[in-house]
Amino acid sequence: MAPGVGKTYAMLDEGRRRLDRGTDVVIAVAETHGRRHTQERTAGLEVVPRVRRDYRGTSFEEMDLDAVLARRPEVALVDELAHTNIPGGRHEKRWQDVEELVNAGIEVITTVNIQHLESLNDVVQRISGVEQRETIPDRVVRRADQIEIVDIAPEALRRRMAHGNVYPPERIDAALSNYFRVGNLSALRELALLWVAECVDEALQRYREAHGIDQLWEARERIVVSLPGGPEGETLLRRAVRISARTTGSDLLAVHVLKGDGLAGLDPAELSRQRRLVESMGGTWHQVVGDDVSVALLDFARGENATQIVLGASSRGRWEAFLTGEGIGARVTRLSGPIDVHLVTHEAASHSSRRTSIPMAGLTTALSTRRRLQGAGLALVTLPLLTVVLAQVRHELNLPSDILLYLTAVIAVALVGGLWPALAAAIAGSLLLNYYFTPPLHTFTISDRNNSLALLVFVGVAALVSVLVERVVRRTTEAGRAQAEAAILAGLAGGILRGERSLEQILSRAKETFGLSSVTLLERAGPDDGWVSVAHAGAEGGAPVSDFPVGDLLTMRVVGQVPSSDHRLLTAFAAQASVAHERAELHDQAARAAVVAEADRTRAALLAAVSHDLRSPLASAKASVTSLRSDRVVWTESAREELLETADESLDRLTRLIENLLDMSRLEAGALAVSLGPVAIDEIVPLALDALGPDGAAVQVRVPDTLPEVWADGVLLERVLVNLVSNAVRHSPDETPPLVTASSHHARVEVRVVDRGPGVARSDRDQLFVPFQRLGDRDNTTGVGLGLALSRGLVTAMGGTLDAEDTPGGGLTMTVSLPETGTEP
Repeated sequence: MAPGVGKTYAMLDEGRRRLDRGTDVVIAVAETHGRRHTQERTAGLEVVPRVRRDYRGTSFEEMDLDAVLARRPEVALVDELAHTNIPGGRHEKRWQDVEELVNAGIEVITTVNIQHLESLNDVVQRISGVEQRETIPDRVVRRADQIEIVDIAPEALRRRMAHGNVYPPERIDAALSNYFRVGNLSALRELALLWVAECVDEALQRYREAHGIDQLWEARERIVVSLPGGPEGETLLRRAVRISARTTGSDLLAVHVLKGDGLAGLDPAELSRQRRLVESMGGTWHQVVGDDVSVALLDFARGENATQIVLGASSRGRWEAFLTGEGIGARVTRLSGPIDVHLVTHEAASHSSRRTSIPMAGLTTALSTRRRLQGAGLALVTLPLLTVVLAQVRHELNLPSDILLYLTAVIAVALVGGLWPALAAAIAGSLLLNYYFTPPLHTFTISDRNNSLALLVFVGVAALVSVLVERVVRRTTEAGRAQAEAAILAGLAGGILRGERSLEQILSRAKETFGLSSVTLLERAGPDDGWVSVAHAGAEGGAPVSDFPVGDLLTMRVVGQVPSSDHRLLTAFAAQASVAHERAELHDQAARAAVVAEADRTRAALLAAVSHDLRSPLASAKASVTSLRSDRVVWTESAREELLETADESLDRLTRLIENLLDMSRLEAGALAVSLGPVAIDEIVPLALDALGPDGAAVQVRVPDTLPEVWADGVLLERVLVNLVSNAVRHSPDETPPLVTASSHHARVEVRVVDRGPGVARSDRDQLFVPFQRLGDRDNTTGVGLGLALSRGLVTAMGGTLDAEDTPGGGLTMTVSLPETGTEP
């Protein structure tokens, strides 16, 4: 959780235990920080000598990766996994060294603090107020075969620090008052425990999957709430949240089971709203597909090792439950096994419990009026004609054959006209069979009971076949409708993937898809406020008007004829428009926050510049002039010259700083005057070096006098070269001074300022040209970090480019590219 808990001690202790068991163990790197007890644990362990690297005039010790690979121990102890290596090695980070060791077959025992994990870096910064620059991807730590937390109570760690076992005496008070406060340590400890617990849980899941274990292991409370997609979902979710809150560290998983046929009438806007509600309450959203909702829900719960299921009580009436069997809640409860099931009552269930009518959905026709009339006409033609034909062959066919032929006619009517014409044809056919073909003939009496049974079976079979045919027709119609809806929704999703994310694009797509006159997204500040248009597509005005609300504060208003079958799709468009609107608002807020943050950063940097970088040369010049004016000291001529020179240099430095600040502000305001003309590079470079004084004398120059002239502002180009060369001088070692070269390529002249300093990582290249950015430069007396930012701005204003690249063999090369005079300026 923090430095000082004893992770290095634990690593060394584990190494000693393995050494005692006969394992070949070496210390690749162990940072004891001078702690006596930690140093004692290194006794008896072989230490691979470290390699020394020089960086900015200081010598550092680093792990010798090549030496460890050559030694090839069974186990290597590598401390501080998130450490950033000194430039000059093979890898930038120590964890990359560890990966190479592991790939070479060497087992590694290493250490890391919770604040260095990439996923938690921002959280730790908010808790402690300290930005951690050394981070490590979580995947690297998760790859470990074993993760062990070295835990200690915050109070015990503070006592350890107070006794001088962590930091030297001069740092103890500051550490205890800042980073190592009890609250900070408690929060970091909880983060570490939860992160390791999550890794343990993942390992448990992998073990259960590998060994085919599907029964419940109640290692942690996991509550699954089933959201059917209706208005009762919010009630179920809030109930599940209350259940989850009773157990610390429990997980909440909301799941929606989508029927496999895709024909269920769902409310996309309600699902979208519930999804956002789940995420705002700290839960996770899941969607699974299954023909049997109960089985799909239980399969998901067992796969997630859930301990409890929350679902709504049945909303069906008593007759419906009697006719269709047990409901989802009852079946889940019966099949759940060791998983606890909570049946939650809700408003929808209480309303439906008062209704006892039998649902008539299965008896309503799915065909048009025209199809029903065609079926009736077919029955009126077919039945009399069939009767006449059968009467002519009465002696050749018996009653069962007649019944089968009439049944065929009824099925044909059902296929054409649906349920009701087929039922009418079945009744009419039974009467015709009775009157014309059942003894005694030409009467409605039946002498033989078998014939009575046959006619009753005929009517029943005809009615049953008619219902089945009707259902097949309905399901076919619904499947076609679902296919069309899927195509429309796929087009909407594809538009989003192609970048059609604006509200206007979504509303225009809805207008075109459904042939509407106009589509408008409306918003209001509160339930009692008026609607305000957010985005619009189509012509103004018109009728009829339909609203598709998304929550209480947003609605999509459409003008045009909207069939009821299209309501669900338009609701999906409304939900997507709501998401796009919310995303746009968040983007605007982020942009405004970024502007404010940038202004704050610039203001803070400018204040720092005024308080130090501008005041320092002013104070130096002021002290020199005051000394010269003093009548208490008689100055020698050499002393007077030295004081005057100091004042002159300080004022020159102050002038350059102020000019940089003014030019930077003009650049940002677009008010910098640039006077382009032919400029010779071989004449400008000596002027820039002369302006640097003694620093410019040591710079090597390789600029041929045969180079073509470039389009540039000579004064501005000289300032750019002064800035670049002064930076190169400051970062170059004394034995290898900077080099200025130039060459011509493809109608452009490139001027390169080459140094052999430490260089800059590729990931930090863009930061080089940010105002007030010093990238860790330890020399804070030579400027405010505006040189490179101003240089790039000036070069860009002259129609050129300024880029940074690696110097072969180490260092940084700044390249200024300008157009030759033979090209358009």
